[in-house]
Amino acid sequence: MILTTTAERTAAAAAEIARIGAGTVSTDPGLITKVSSDWSRMSPVLQEKVPPGRYLADAVVRPTVPEQVPALLAVAFEHGVPVTPRGAGTGNYGQATPFDGGIVLDLRSLDAITVNEGGGDVTVTAGAGARLTSVDRLARAAGRDIWIFPSTKSSTVGGFVGGGSAGTGTIEHGTTSDGYVVSATVAPMDGSGTMRRVSGAELTPYIHTYGVTGILVDVEIRTDPAREWAALYASFPSYAQLAAVHRSLLDLPQRPRLASGDEPPLVPTLPAPVALDPERYSLRVIAEASTVDEIAARVAAGGGAMVAALPDYAETDRLSGMSYNHPVWFFQRGNPDETWFHMESGGTPLWDAPDAVRAAYDGPVHLHLELFGHGPGAMIVARYTGEADVLAGIPRLEAAGMGIHSPHQWYVDRNVELAIETARVTDPKGLLNPGKLTATPPVDTRVNIGVR
Repeated sequence: MILTTTAERTAAAAAEIARIGAGTVSTDPGLITKVSSDWSRMSPVLQEKVPPGRYLADAVVRPTVPEQVPALLAVAFEHGVPVTPRGAGTGNYGQATPFDGGIVLDLRSLDAITVNEGGGDVTVTAGAGARLTSVDRLARAAGRDIWIFPSTKSSTVGGFVGGGSAGTGTIEHGTTSDGYVVSATVAPMDGSGTMRRVSGAELTPYIHTYGVTGILVDVEIRTDPAREWAALYASFPSYAQLAAVHRSLLDLPQRPRLASGDEPPLVPTLPAPVALDPERYSLRVIAEASTVDEIAARVAAGGGAMVAALPDYAETDRLSGMSYNHPVWFFQRGNPDETWFHMESGGTPLWDAPDAVRAAYDGPVHLHLELFGHGPGAMIVARYTGEADVLAGIPRLEAAGMGIHSPHQWYVDRNVELAIETARVTDPKGLLNPGKLTATPPVDTRVNIGVR
């Protein structure tokens, strides 16, 4: 009997996977609906294109030990079944949506964590499904800070490496591509039923490529000696004063772990543990303890006021949860009668010429600032009037001297040529996360948010 549909081939593969014990298999409709979408609902563009329920897997497979991953991939390869990897589903671009049905590979049970002590650098090796909250907790217990973690700290480490980029720790350590990953175990989709350890330059096609080149089974990440961190809250009467202090934080003897700023319209919906004045510009910093007094002095000299200094590591996690695109989500949730979108950007005009940045879009435009090691980044928040208007703002922002990354598309947008070259070997049938890797995407996928 020839199985012609993806659903039929998936049913046959799922039965074999269950028979050989290569993972827990489910075809429960509720679970399939849940794991077939992510947080792309943040983008009104993607909400129109990939709303929950439009694209569904045919089965969910959850491996419980690393060896099951290559085994189940070999079965899927034999049957020609697409496989879309997934962690906690906190991605925002539709990267974990199974456009061609098949299997959603739920990696959350691969959550073993080992702190690798002794010798030179202390690293942490974690299963792809380990939550960054757990990784960080065990690292801190061993006297270490992991280099970077995402603003959604409940994300899985495999999801962060495979689909994320920056977060808390980025000011000092850059992105997930800047030495954060020491090595990884990767399982290809080539029918071999094998997995191998990669390190150094070999890691490049597996970082931020959404699993199209191979499944990350575990990753080894870098740490620093643990420091004492404090959550600082300050406010300013003007954007210029906020920007001046924000940029000065790069000159601290120990750079902060995070530095976020918001204009007044974004402030009321922030879930802060202290009262924030909705008419003032908010600055929030995760600062090393020895720099707290210096930051407070700079805030005062810059015309601002300290709101709170909380020397509690748990409070730094809370503050981290109000960074990057989270303020956009809080703002959207707090203004349900209007539709807002955001554009990810970077460049010194955010400090020097914010009106030129705001002019890229009509109507009210709000800026959420972040600090990178090379300068400022921002989520530019504006009213949504259609995808064409969103995209039309990109060349205007670039003309103003800004770098842009669009969060309104799901295509691999980093090291694309290398990913394509790698996938020819590691995924010759094109079964890994189909629809995410192409040399000629039909939408703007430019990514350059560095200072220009």
